[in-house]
Amino acid sequence: MTTSDTYTDSGDAEVAIAAARAGADVVRGMYGRRLARIDKGGGDFATEADVAAEKAILDVIRAARPDDTVLGEEGGRRGAADAARQWTVDPLCGTLNYAVGNMLVAVNVALHDGAAAVADPFSGEVFHTDGTSAWVRQHGGGEEAAGAAAADALLVPAPDTRLVDVNLDPPFPGAPGFRGVDLLAHPGFVARFRPRVVSTTLALVWVAAGRRAAYVTDGGDLSESVHFAAGIALCRAAGCVVTGVDGAPLGRAGRGLVAAADAETHGLLMSMIGG
Repeated sequence: MTTSDTYTDSGDAEVAIAAARAGADVVRGMYGRRLARIDKGGGDFATEADVAAEKAILDVIRAARPDDTVLGEEGGRRGAADAARQWTVDPLCGTLNYAVGNMLVAVNVALHDGAAAVADPFSGEVFHTDGTSAWVRQHGGGEEAAGAAAADALLVPAPDTRLVDVNLDPPFPGAPGFRGVDLLAHPGFVARFRPRVVSTTLALVWVAAGRRAAYVTDGGDLSESVHFAAGIALCRAAGCVVTGVDGAPLGRAGRGLVAAADAETHGLLMSMIGG
C-alpha cells in the first residue's frame, strides 16, 4: 500500500498533511544536489525539486480526492474545470533560498475554504488546519520520521517575540504608497519591533505558532495564491488578525497581507503602514 492509498478515506486535513509531507520528503531528499533550473523570466526560476515535489503532492491528492482540481505553481490547473473543489499547491516556497543551500523553505497545500498544511522539510514540522483549529505535527526531519508517532500541538499566536517578517521580494505594486523597506525605517517600528526577512511563507505560519509577532507583504489578492493560501488559512484558524496592507478584508478587492498575533500588534503596524 502506498502513502497515497493510506489517505484515500481520510479527512481533508489528513490529505493535506500527507500531501505536504510527500512534497517535503522530495525537497529534503534533493537538497544539496546540482539541480537543473527552469527559467520563468524576470530572474525567477523553478528547479527539478519544485517539479518533482509538485508531482509527489499531486499523486497524494489525486489518489485521495480524484474529483477535485489542483492549481499548482509549476503545472497550472489540473482536473475538471467544473469541479466543486480546488486545491492550491506551492511545492517549494523559497526556491531562491533552496537553490543556494539555504534551508528556509516551505511546502504549501491548501483546499479552498477548507483544510491546509504547510510543511517544513528540514525540521519535520507540519503546520495544519481543518479550517477551524490550527496545529503543528512534530516529526523527525529524516528517514526516522516514517516510524515516528505524530504529536499535534495547538498553535497559539503571541506577540512576545516582537519579531516581524517583512517580505521584500519584488515587484512592489503598492509603491509609492506602501513599500516594505519604508516600514523597516519607520521610527515606531524600530522602537517596538525587530525586523526579519525570511523570503518564504514559512514565516507566515510562524505567526500562528507564536514564533513571530507579525508578517507583512505587499501584493494583490493573496487569498487564493498558491504561495499564501495555506499560511493564511492557518493564521485564521489560529486566531490571528489577518487583513490586507490597506486594512481591508482579504479578497479580490484587497491588497497585500498583514497577519498579526493580536489586535494590538495589528493596529500598531497599520498605523505605521498608513502613516
